[in-house]
Amino acid sequence: METELAVQVEQRITEHKLIASGDVVVVAVSGGPDSVALLHVLFVLSERHGWKLIAAHVNHQFRGEESDAEALFVEELAASMGVPCEIGVINVPAYIEETSLNGQAAAREKRYEYLHQVAAKYGAKRIALAHHADDQAETMMMRILRGTGPSGLIGMPERRLEKKVELIRPFLRIYKTDIVNYCAQHEMLYCMDSSNLLRKYFRNQIRLDVMPMLKTYNEQFSESLNRLADLMQAEDDYLGREAELVFRRITTLRPGCCRLERSDFTELHLALQRRLIKLILNCLCLGMDRLDYGRIERIRELIVQHQVSNQILQVDEELYIVREYEAIQFQTAAPVPKSYSYEIGPATSELYLPEAEAKLHFSWMQVGSPETAIHFSSATDVSLDLDQLRLPLVLRSRRSGDRLEPHGLNGSKKVKDMFIDAKMPLSRRDVIPLLVDASGQILWIAGFRRSKHALVGPDTERVLHMKLVLQ
Repeated sequence: METELAVQVEQRITEHKLIASGDVVVVAVSGGPDSVALLHVLFVLSERHGWKLIAAHVNHQFRGEESDAEALFVEELAASMGVPCEIGVINVPAYIEETSLNGQAAAREKRYEYLHQVAAKYGAKRIALAHHADDQAETMMMRILRGTGPSGLIGMPERRLEKKVELIRPFLRIYKTDIVNYCAQHEMLYCMDSSNLLRKYFRNQIRLDVMPMLKTYNEQFSESLNRLADLMQAEDDYLGREAELVFRRITTLRPGCCRLERSDFTELHLALQRRLIKLILNCLCLGMDRLDYGRIERIRELIVQHQVSNQILQVDEELYIVREYEAIQFQTAAPVPKSYSYEIGPATSELYLPEAEAKLHFSWMQVGSPETAIHFSSATDVSLDLDQLRLPLVLRSRRSGDRLEPHGLNGSKKVKDMFIDAKMPLSRRDVIPLLVDASGQILWIAGFRRSKHALVGPDTERVLHMKLVLQ
C-alpha cells in the first residue's frame, strides 16, 4: 500500500515531468534516511512507470570504518530490491590536500563527478538527489547570511541540467519529519552520519543552532523560507527571460567579446541592467566568482555615467570593459592600445586629446613678459626653454623602449618601469601623452614626470609653458 508521501512524490514527478516513463535513473544513496527513503519510493513507483533504477554511492573515505560500513549497507539495500548498485571509493582527503578546497566542497565535486560517470555508464538521463524541504530552508538561510541577490533566493532548483543529464530533487517539497516517518512505517534501516553533528561545518551550524533559534520566533520558519524560494523562482525565471530577450535585441556577441550601445542599456530598468551584465559575463564564460555585487555595480556605473566618454575598466585579469563614447564593449583580452601622435607648432595654443580625455594649453612666451611668472613645473604644468628644443614637438602615446632622464636623478629609466613602480593602472599607461622633441628626446610625461632637459634657467630667453587639464 502506497503511503501519502509516495503519492505526493508521484504527483510532483508527473506534474513537473521530473522523470518520464521508461527512464533510466541514477539514485544517489548516501545511506542516510533521506536517500534510503528516496530509493524506496522510486522503487515502489518504478514498476508502474517502467523506470530502471541504479543506486550509486560514494565512499569519501572521511570516516574510516564508518564510511566503509555505509557503503556495504547501501550495497545490501540495493541488492534487497534487485537494483543495480555502483560504489565509488574516492580519497577525498587527498583531493582536498591537492586542491585546497574545503571538505564539503571537495566531497560534493567528486560525488557529482562520480554520479555523472555512473549515468554515462548506464545511459541515464536523470540523477535523483535526496535534498528535501529542510535542506532547502537551510540553503536559503546560508545564502541570506552570506549575502545574496534575488537569484540566490531561489534556493536549490527542483531540476537542473548539468552535462546533458538532469539533476532532479523529487523530495524538495517533503520535510525531514515526513521522511523519517516514512522509514519507520516501512521498518527501513538507515545510517547516521556522525559528521552531521560537527559544528565546524557551516551547514551544521545552521541546522543545529540557527534554525532552532529562529523557530522560537516563527514555528513555521522553514515553511516561510520555502515559500520565499518558490516565489523567487517564478520571479527569477521571469526576469531571466526578459534579460535574454534584451540580450538578443541589443548586444552583438563574438568570441571573447560582447558589444552594445550605451543608449540601449541606460533605458533599461535597473534590475534588467544588472541582469544583462550577469548574462553577458556568463556568455563570455566567466566564472560565478566574478558576479559579486561590487563588480556588477562598477561595470554598470561606468556604462551609465554621462560625463565619461572614453575609458577602460580592468575588472580583473580576464575582463575589460571598454567604453568609447556611446559604444560599450565587454572583452576577455586586454584592449590593444591605439597609438596616437599630434604635432605641435608655434601656432598651437590648445590641443584636445580624446585618447587621454585631456586638454593641453600652450603658452609661447618671451622672458620678461608678465606671463613668464608662471614658468614653474609640476605634474600637470611644465615650462621648457624653447631655445633648447628641436622643433617640431610631438605629443604621442608611449612606445616600446621609451626612456626618460628624470629631472633630479642621474641616468635614464624605462617609461614602462616608471609606470610599474608607480602602480599605474594598465588601462592608463597607453593613453598618457609623452612630449617628445624632433630628436626623439622625451621631455615630459604629462601629468606624471618631466625630464632634466630644456630646464628654464637664468639664461632662458623664450619659454614654452604647457598645462594639462583632465576632462
